[in-house]
Amino acid sequence: MSMTAPFAKMNGLGNEIIVADMRSRADRITPAAAIALNADPATKFDQIMAIYDPRTPGTINYIEIINSDGTMAQACGNGMRCVVQALAAETGQKIFTFETIAGILNAEEHADGLISVDMGIPRFGWQDIPLAEEFRDTRMIELQIGPIDAPVLHSPSVASMGNPHAIFWVDEDVWSYELDRFGPLLENHPIFPERANISIAQVTSRESMNLRTWERGAGLTLACGSATCAAVVCAARTNRTGRKVEVTVPSGGQLTVEWRADDHVVMTGPAEWEFSGNFNPATGAWLREIEGAA
Repeated sequence: MSMTAPFAKMNGLGNEIIVADMRSRADRITPAAAIALNADPATKFDQIMAIYDPRTPGTINYIEIINSDGTMAQACGNGMRCVVQALAAETGQKIFTFETIAGILNAEEHADGLISVDMGIPRFGWQDIPLAEEFRDTRMIELQIGPIDAPVLHSPSVASMGNPHAIFWVDEDVWSYELDRFGPLLENHPIFPERANISIAQVTSRESMNLRTWERGAGLTLACGSATCAAVVCAARTNRTGRKVEVTVPSGGQLTVEWRADDHVVMTGPAEWEFSGNFNPATGAWLREIEGAA
């Protein structure tokens, strides 16, 4: 087995992704390697999507998802689009079935280059998210930040998209909130025993919203696919929007999310290749591939 593995630095609407090709390898990417890659400005990332050989019949690959702090993630829709684009470019295949820690994921590359990922079925039970105490109705839970009589953010909707999400609804511009200050406090709030992704959503019509997310284990990101899905299902559940919504993320790009009649949430958007290279999964040391070299 070679010391190094190929990788592609990509992004999904500014969500910085490393797609690591770990097929036919027995080793795994260490937390130390992830932290080292994230410390380098050229390879700084929100998630690593590590592609492994399939473990389950009927799936094409097993995907392991690693946050920039070296912890494991359960879901990353923007990262899955990058994986699809990389594999479609390599194989010509357009329809994929992957396995992740959160279960089976189906994805498809369309003729226009946009990629749809079936993010599965949302869960709303307090114990499924999970929350530390019982809330019968998770469309709105008691949680606030700021002065008791004039909270800055309060009463979020909560849901699981394979990972925990809290969505705070705001009327003002999503940029007028100090999410870098509130994010870490809310991510680590005792109500979330497994921490949570924290989003601020401004609904602009029945079919559109603006969203900013503080990602669990990654911090502020330019786009978070699972948060986008969680925000749309929570908006539909609270009758703020319909079931198909165009979401504008901090990169300025758009993701279309549809909560289908079969309860599956499908997210569609672009992916972009930046550069390729090889890296050491144990240490994170890497070298860029020379463009045009065979």
